Amino acid sequence: MALTDDKITEIFYLIDEFHIQFQKPVGNHLLGNKPKRTPRMSHSEVITIMVMFHSGGFRNMKHFYLYYIKVHMPHLFPDTVSYNRFVELMQAASLPMAIFLKTCCLGEGTGISFADSTPIRVCKNKRIKRNRVFKGIAQVGKSTMGYFFGFKLHLVINDKGELLNFVITQGNVDDREPLKSKKFVNQLKGKLYADKGDISKELTELLFMDGLHLITNIRNNMKNTLMELKDKIMLRKRSVIETVNDELKNMCQIEHSRHRCFGNFITNLISRLIAYCFFPKKPAIKYDAVQTTQIALF
Repeated sequence: MALTDDKITEIFYLIDEFHIQFQKPVGNHLLGNKPKRTPRMSHSEVITIMVMFHSGGFRNMKHFYLYYIKVHMPHLFPDTVSYNRFVELMQAASLPMAIFLKTCCLGEGTGISFADSTPIRVCKNKRIKRNRVFKGIAQVGKSTMGYFFGFKLHLVINDKGELLNFVITQGNVDDREPLKSKKFVNQLKGKLYADKGDISKELTELLFMDGLHLITNIRNNMKNTLMELKDKIMLRKRSVIETVNDELKNMCQIEHSRHRCFGNFITNLISRLIAYCFFPKKPAIKYDAVQTTQIALF
């Protein structure tokens, strides 16, 4: 899905407007010595290039930058730098990139939310003991597909497929832990549909006190319970967040084993989430609200 020049200009404009506002209160308080010369490429240009990379189905950042941006995009990026310098600027732009994602890219709550977590493997299982990049950082976790070494990406989306919030944890963190944090669910309202792994009486009561109704399927060893028919139907629609995870992994390459440092891992992960937010068409569900008093046996 290659972006047109008009779309690239639109993305750059939004990022640059944010960066101007970001520099006013934060620029004078950053740690470290200020550079003697202003970099040829701004943070806005660097972030825009990374969003382009993750939106276009490319697989090699170096090849994309050297043979696509510098050869075919000089009219949009006239002051390009060497690839090594670009990588340095990419890491320096990680803070404004993360704040831009949190403040400008997330959607709004509609009363219907879906929560899920997906593993982010950083290497194959047989190479866990030899992995040095994430030694002491990543952890061994277990998902429905078996054991893995890496991290977990916890997502919450609305019925339009828009990201409402996200958090990155180590692979051995319980899926229910992020939902216990008020910072993670403070923008949510109405009903939150999750999977069986989030079943917890304590968590349900905690969220209910904040005005959020947690609804999940039941395990095989649990007794049947009554629920509204519309809730049972919405649980079947929860596969929409699985589609979002699939797009993040296959279209945005949110999971691969070519990381060379933890900083680049975080920077690329954030830029991939930004790229998804700019997708013109996202997985969504269609439904018509009908008032009914029917109750289904679950």
